[in-house]
Amino acid sequence: MNGAQDLGGMMGFGPVNPEPNEPPFHGDWEKRALAVTLACGALGEWNLDASRHARETLPPPEYLTSSYYEIWTKGLVKLLAARGLVTPGELEAGRSLAPPRSTAKPPVTADRVAPMLARGGPCDREPAGPARFAVGDRVRTKVMNPTGHTRLPRYARGKAGVVESVHGAFVFPDKNAHGFGENPQWLYGVRFEGAELWGEGADPTVLVSVDCWEPYLEPVA
Repeated sequence: MNGAQDLGGMMGFGPVNPEPNEPPFHGDWEKRALAVTLACGALGEWNLDASRHARETLPPPEYLTSSYYEIWTKGLVKLLAARGLVTPGELEAGRSLAPPRSTAKPPVTADRVAPMLARGGPCDREPAGPARFAVGDRVRTKVMNPTGHTRLPRYARGKAGVVESVHGAFVFPDKNAHGFGENPQWLYGVRFEGAELWGEGADPTVLVSVDCWEPYLEPVA
């Protein structure tokens, strides 16, 4: 969807200033935010794409004035509330007020954490058919403004590029985020020239690679 999270290529937000030797966390609460998000995700009530969509649908003023892990916790609260795992009263009180309901999967115990993290969450799947495009093909991304989740950034829509890699078939986020199944699609690395993305004033040496699912692409004759 077109939301505050889709900032790629936008002007007016100031320079990006990477922090030298930036630590993974800037406070203990951030560690807890990550841990709680992963633990709740393991309950099986939603998938990774649904959790991304919950974060990107925060109101823009709230999203843009929240830190990275504040966005994570606010997205998690949305998911928990939507599935009846917390109530407004419990959020106000800051504690549980009733016995928890059962979830799709049991809570993760401490002994299962390390194996679960080591296993990860692979998203590669068997494709339903052959890849439509090959390395070297010229393609154009579709002009699309979906109201639901998508991984195609706004600045790369309606732009021509060249396929530089074929990654394989993976879960299609646009469907998976909304409960329509994994619907595996081929995923390509597509290279765009800076001038194609941002016009004649762009740095002529800039090349940008974007991972694009097959439904985002059309062939260029």
